[in-house]
Amino acid sequence: MSRIGKKPIELPENVQAEIGQKVSVKGPLGTLSFKIPKDIKVETLDKQLNVRTQRDTEQTRALHGLTRSLIANMVEGVSKGFEKSLELSGIGFRANLSGEKLVLTIGYSHPVEIEAPEGIKFSVSENKITVSGIDKSLVGKVASEIRSKRPPDAYKGKGIRYVGELVKLKPGKAAKTATGTA
Repeated sequence: MSRIGKKPIELPENVQAEIGQKVSVKGPLGTLSFKIPKDIKVETLDKQLNVRTQRDTEQTRALHGLTRSLIANMVEGVSKGFEKSLELSGIGFRANLSGEKLVLTIGYSHPVEIEAPEGIKFSVSENKITVSGIDKSLVGKVASEIRSKRPPDAYKGKGIRYVGELVKLKPGKAAKTATGTA
């Protein structure tokens, strides 16, 4: 059995869960649902959710911890929400909001526009972009799509990166010849 799958999921005061073929979690920020895989059972005890397996096969062991993690992320998302922050580094790189669209000026001949999917909000301050929402996987997907528009350059580090991401810079041609390899 999965060690992660055995851990109970604590439900905060303002979160309710309905269990059937799907687990629906409702909280102050919204509602999320997840279809339970076969041979996995979710039970409610007091203010806790427990994930159990009905049969011991390789597939159910793999799905046990995954199901528990997905439900725990849903509970955290509807109560607190998730956010990812990105930063722009480079001369002339800017981000602006135009309604629900994120408009990026990142060195191309045209501005790059990104529409916010349902449940996602963008906010921009100086050179930082914040993607927030209640669905952890959707927040991560949208943040990675924004980053993919101009990933960090390996020589100067210009581009879009996650806040706190370290980019290892390569030495240029001048550094190679300066070492004395003639």
